[in-house]
Amino acid sequence: MQIWRQADSAAPGRYEDYTVDDATPEMSLLELLDRLNDALVAEGREPVAFDSDCREGVCGSCGITVDGRPHGPLPNTPSCRQHVRSFADGARIRFEPFRSAAFPVVRDLVVDRSALDRMIAAGGSVAVDAGTAGDADAEPLPHDEAEYALDFAACIGCGACVAACPNGSAHLYAGAKLLHLATVTRGRQERSRRARDVVAQMEQDFGPCSSYGECSMVCPESIPLTAVAAVNREVVRARLRGVKR
Repeated sequence: MQIWRQADSAAPGRYEDYTVDDATPEMSLLELLDRLNDALVAEGREPVAFDSDCREGVCGSCGITVDGRPHGPLPNTPSCRQHVRSFADGARIRFEPFRSAAFPVVRDLVVDRSALDRMIAAGGSVAVDAGTAGDADAEPLPHDEAEYALDFAACIGCGACVAACPNGSAHLYAGAKLLHLATVTRGRQERSRRARDVVAQMEQDFGPCSSYGECSMVCPESIPLTAVAAVNREVVRARLRGVKR
């Protein structure tokens, strides 16, 4: 294993080589890092810092670059569901953090992805009256529209799309959020303002989209490129309706 080690965003980074002799094919890459850290701690050495939480491909916390590809060799699969069996016996695997100017390194393989949170804070919400929750049937939504919204709501916010993009664009992420909330009944009332605010915040932290398409190939939830197209469409719609940037 060749692993990127870096104390913080201001410190110089470097690769360090490690060997795990007892790795098994069914281990996930995060379990491989666990095994390495157990050995490092037993030797009194600093373990490798990396993010993880549910390890079921749901939370979006895990995010590492493996041999130059966000998450690992299998397409549309999060880091926690990538396994040692994808590599040849005795293979040399390179681990790095997500590489993007919008994701500064916190330590080793951990990056700060709060730029994505700032987009949600800017407009990724809906207005709901305080008090008792309304009946589920009070705001009917056709089945096909509900399924469409859920397809984009599946985005787990891991940031792999940004790391995969040569421009460091977050259009796939932004488009998924905009389409999800624009489709559900409650979210439509702020649709234009949301498009304006989310895209304005995105342009502060991320690069432009040049339609390379790498983002969709690494997305663990297979968010389609139609989400990218939705970003400009939603902004144009907001302008035509008189909501200015």
